[in-house]
Amino acid sequence: MKKILIVDDLHPVFKERAIAMGYEVDDEPQITRQQTLGKIKDYTGIAVRTKFRIDAEIFAAAPNLKFVARAGAGLDNIDDQIAFERNIELINAPEGNCDAVGEHATGLLLSLMNNFRRADIEIRNGLWDREGNRGYELKGKKVGIIGYGFMGQSFAKKLAGFEVDVMAYDKYKTGFSDAFAREVSMEEIVKHSDVLSLHIPLTTETRLMVDDEYFFHFKKPIFFINTARGEIVKIDAVLNAIKAGKILGAGLDVLQTEKFPALGEQSWYNELKNNDKVILTPHVGGWTFDSYRKISEVLAEKLSGIKF
Repeated sequence: MKKILIVDDLHPVFKERAIAMGYEVDDEPQITRQQTLGKIKDYTGIAVRTKFRIDAEIFAAAPNLKFVARAGAGLDNIDDQIAFERNIELINAPEGNCDAVGEHATGLLLSLMNNFRRADIEIRNGLWDREGNRGYELKGKKVGIIGYGFMGQSFAKKLAGFEVDVMAYDKYKTGFSDAFAREVSMEEIVKHSDVLSLHIPLTTETRLMVDDEYFFHFKKPIFFINTARGEIVKIDAVLNAIKAGKILGAGLDVLQTEKFPALGEQSWYNELKNNDKVILTPHVGGWTFDSYRKISEVLAEKLSGIKF
């Protein structure tokens, strides 16, 4: 019997469609890692969102595992090297939350350019400052996108009505210019960008890639958006670039360290939370009520294509 263990909060449509395909499905979103280790040996597949890492220990306890279904875009919480060595299929669902991410990135950018957060706080505290909250228009600006997969493409599409020049750089793709963005070199991104938005996965190559030197090379002050992965960006470097005038505003949905109490213990946290040129959201860019269902629909569709 083909069996799937769901260890995280997935929309019921995934379970329903998996059962229709002939799978026996145990939906246990409250299960702990330790409990998973004790029973995963009986399962053909495991479905996870963000609860814990599918690492060597999990794989070792799962001799019958044939696939891991990741309810989201990135695969950085799965040891893909072990999966490759054991011929275990990995499926994810960037198609399911790319619209959510594109809209979130656009919202962060508009909020930064128009001082929405600061203006709202000031008015609630009795201050009416029109001049201090004068904003910028997007029209005519040059937007640099790093990474042109599902997320980068979605952001570019959302910007289509703003009459901006969208430039995209992707180290692993060529010939991808389309109606929404034109392919450029990293040199052009650095030279011309008014806005920089990251849409790349977390890998050994991209971990802490964005540091002081990275921002130093940009020729113009930029608005900076990160809805990708927090560990790609050194927060100290963002704060330094703001102080140096290299960054006009930063919208961060993801952070180098996430969740409390660990976040509150970081040396940069107090400066970050008190900086009115920063807007923070709790890694929810791809997690909308709509994407909750769409992610599971995409996973189920990809599950139907697995043969073993």
